[in-house]
Amino acid sequence: MEITKSMRAARLAGASAALLLVAACTTFSSDGGFDSVQTAVRERTGTEARWVRSDRDAGEVRSAIDGLLGAPLTADAAVQIALMNNRGLQATYAELGIAEADLVQAGRIRNPGLSYGRLTRGSEIEIERAFLFDVLGLLTIPIRTQIEQRRFDVMKTRVAAETLRVAADTRRAYYRALAAQEGVKYMDQVKEAAEASAELARRMAAAGNFSKLDQAREQVFYAETTAQLARVRQAALSEREQLTRLMGLWGEETRYRLPERLPDLPKTARELTDIEPAALKQRLDVQAAMQDAQSVASSLGLTRVTGFISVLELSYLHNNESGQPRQTGYEIELRLPIFDWGDARLARAEHTYMQAVHHAADSAVRARSEVREAYGAYRTSFDLARHYRDEIVPLRKRISDENVLLYNGMLISVFELLADARQQVTSVNAYIEALRDFWIAEATLQTAMTGTSPGAIGASTSAAARTPVGETAGGH
Repeated sequence: MEITKSMRAARLAGASAALLLVAACTTFSSDGGFDSVQTAVRERTGTEARWVRSDRDAGEVRSAIDGLLGAPLTADAAVQIALMNNRGLQATYAELGIAEADLVQAGRIRNPGLSYGRLTRGSEIEIERAFLFDVLGLLTIPIRTQIEQRRFDVMKTRVAAETLRVAADTRRAYYRALAAQEGVKYMDQVKEAAEASAELARRMAAAGNFSKLDQAREQVFYAETTAQLARVRQAALSEREQLTRLMGLWGEETRYRLPERLPDLPKTARELTDIEPAALKQRLDVQAAMQDAQSVASSLGLTRVTGFISVLELSYLHNNESGQPRQTGYEIELRLPIFDWGDARLARAEHTYMQAVHHAADSAVRARSEVREAYGAYRTSFDLARHYRDEIVPLRKRISDENVLLYNGMLISVFELLADARQQVTSVNAYIEALRDFWIAEATLQTAMTGTSPGAIGASTSAAARTPVGETAGGH
């Protein structure tokens, strides 16, 4: 008899230790899964993402931003500020904490239950006590934990992809804002030339040396140039505000300074080979889609296990009744598949899995196409900007120099000289736009190669990620 009690005690102690071990394995990590996001962003952009989770983090971020804004803003500095200070991105980082909480919860044992009942019949009193324990929940902890771990991994990939998207958007907005600022400067020069030409035409017409028709032409050009300058200034303001929003700046911080001009064109364009395999290997949205399909497959496996047994609970009973010996025993509650055989849940899981598979294949097809398109745009924009730099702008300058010589020799009028100056500024503006397009194309190519879709495609949450565990995934 003593041996039996010892064996029971040993078994109880072993079971308790196993339960405590399972519970101990489901704890929160120190970084909340953000280290993998930081690594992916650092490898692809050379900048650091920062998740602000405390007042201390906020103070460090504020000091870093103040330092970056103390000098004319560079593209890398703008991206760094956005990855630390963009509030929408900080909200995305919080998705990691939510996913990790689901992972920890999946590894926790469902709390046991106690029930107490007291019945009276005349002078007789019946007391019923029960201890309830979710056996099925305990048995499925490893499966549920594995599913949530995969969902957590998917979320880390999606957060990294969203971070890279914000970085790319910030870099593109930076080049647009800088080019717009530079365009305003040159448009001011066109307006000054047009104003001088209109004023000279007015004076010459008043002296009777200029026709009313020619004067009207100069005057309307000046009026149109003034209107165009207003539009250019508004466009520059809009581009700057877009950059400001992405960096999350407000108040005095919006007075940041931009450089005077865009970076020079590189000497040579990048020659990339095997860009499609490289994109499939590095693209985070493709990785997320594949992880998503694996997660749904795991959910499908859980559905097949629990499809017929939806509730399995074990209860220990302890009853007292007046004038009767104490009753002890156990009770097992099992819901039978009479009305719901689980086939609908299984069918939903299988269709959800095929949906995830097709999404993964679609992501791969789009990645291949987008990286080809992005590289083509990169090479075209480089060749076009180089053509403006090496051919059109020098030719315009040579024409301008020749016109100055002709004007000094009194062979052309001042109006022809001013008209040539306007054309030269227009060519320079076209070069600025071509140079801007190159740097934007370069940022887009980098995104298409290593990050996510360069288009307006967000990292939407899949059916596997939104379904609760225990249910089935549904020299300018």
